[in-house]
This record gives sequence, structure tokens and C-alpha cells, in this order.
Amino acid sequence: QVQLVESGGGLVQAGGSLRLSCVVSGIAFSMSTVGWYRQIPGSQREPVATIGNTGTIIYADSAKGRFTISQHNSIIDLQMNSLKPEDTAVYYCYAQQWRRGADWGQGTQVTVSS
Repeated sequence: QVQLVESGGGLVQAGGSLRLSCVVSGIAFSMSTVGWYRQIPGSQREPVATIGNTGTIIYADSAKGRFTISQHNSIIDLQMNSLKPEDTAVYYCYAQQWRRGADWGQGTQVTVSS
């Protein structure tokens, strides 16, 4: 059974930093893409940063230069710096193993005040 357990998030002022962590279990990382998505109310869920099974990292344009994704064993971290009010969203941990559908964490709220 795949499980994704998130922690982190919260309220921060613009320009501040937050770190999100996700513990992933039940997948073969060598066959999976993992990462973080976010969703603003009324909008579609969008990718923020992902790590492919070969270690390739892809950032959304909005995250480049400010966010850093990393993986240590089963923990997927997203370090977010220079946060902006438009980064306010629910952030979801994501994992997709080859030939499986996507699995999601429960979501964690990030609110950036101006």
C-alpha cells in the first residue's frame, strides 16, 4: 500500500521560507517519479517540482531559483525560499510508479502574507 505523509507548511510573511517534507512508502523509487504539486482554490493542481526515477529534476517556472526539491531515501523535501503571496496554495506530495496511477498526500496548506 502506497502512503505519502506530509509535514511542514503554515503561515509565513512574504520573503520568508518554509520547508515541506513527505515520507513515501510502498513504491519502488527506481521506477517512480516523486515530487510536489500545488492547488489554489478554483484552479487545477499544478506541478511545482519533480524528481524522475533517474534523478532528473524539473521545476515549474514559478519555482525556479526559489525552491529546491531533494530526496533522501524515502523522504522528499521541498525547501521554499523568497516566498510570495502567489505561492499560497495547498501543497501535495506526489508519487507515481511505472504502470500505476498517481498517489497523493493529504495536502498541507501554505499561506504567504503580504
